[in-house]
Amino acid sequence: MGSTNSAQVVYRRPEAFTDTPTHYCPGCTHGIAHRLVAEVIDEMGLREKTIGVAPVGCAVFAYNYFDLDFVEAAHGRAPAMATGIKRVLPDRTVFTYQGDGDLASIGMAEIMHCAARGENITVIFINNAIYGMTGGQMAPTSLPNQKTTSSPLGRDVEQTGYPLHMAEAIATLDGAGYVVRRSLHDPKNIRQAKKAIRLAFEAQQRNLGFSMVELLSTCPTNWGMTPQAALKWVEEHMIPVYPLDDFKVTPALAGLRLQAPREG
Repeated sequence: MGSTNSAQVVYRRPEAFTDTPTHYCPGCTHGIAHRLVAEVIDEMGLREKTIGVAPVGCAVFAYNYFDLDFVEAAHGRAPAMATGIKRVLPDRTVFTYQGDGDLASIGMAEIMHCAARGENITVIFINNAIYGMTGGQMAPTSLPNQKTTSSPLGRDVEQTGYPLHMAEAIATLDGAGYVVRRSLHDPKNIRQAKKAIRLAFEAQQRNLGFSMVELLSTCPTNWGMTPQAALKWVEEHMIPVYPLDDFKVTPALAGLRLQAPREG
């Protein structure tokens, strides 16, 4: 018989996290995204000099989960608020955490012009292809034929247009330094997402301009699925529409990326 005292601690809550019960629905991957951001902030030693900007949407209470300075922005205005903070306090690491409705709908002007200006901030963009907090309506990122509460027969692209590909669009702007898309549907992709988040913060530390990591995320409640089925739906339906890729990596950051150990 082995010793009963042989248990080892393999994981601890990041110091950048608070001990707060989650308000997110079961199976929602917002919690995973939060954890990855907190781990990166801890590993880079940035907690005392980081300011986060929370959105309106499911992550409206994001400031409850991070033990660091946070501010709340009006709906869609997180990039504008982050711009002001970073310009006044350039020594701080500033990031926004935004959903697809917040960033790609009401906040479209803010995010595009922030990237075009090359504001030296980091954006964590959660794409779950739906409006989560307000009742599961069709979002700018909803897939063709996707059923939502406002498109019960499926999204008709002839009437409502095609989904917006934000990472691809922002990557065309000269002010963007690092723009990638990752996913949170399995452990391998979660590890790759964390590496991308780390590089986005590294880009800001090196004054390389605007950086954004788009993360494909689940919404089991509004998709009407179990958590397990929602993860599979990301893999089978979202990734074909939103391919995982590096859409823009400045040469200065590309060298750093190549030096990093490979994940997965």
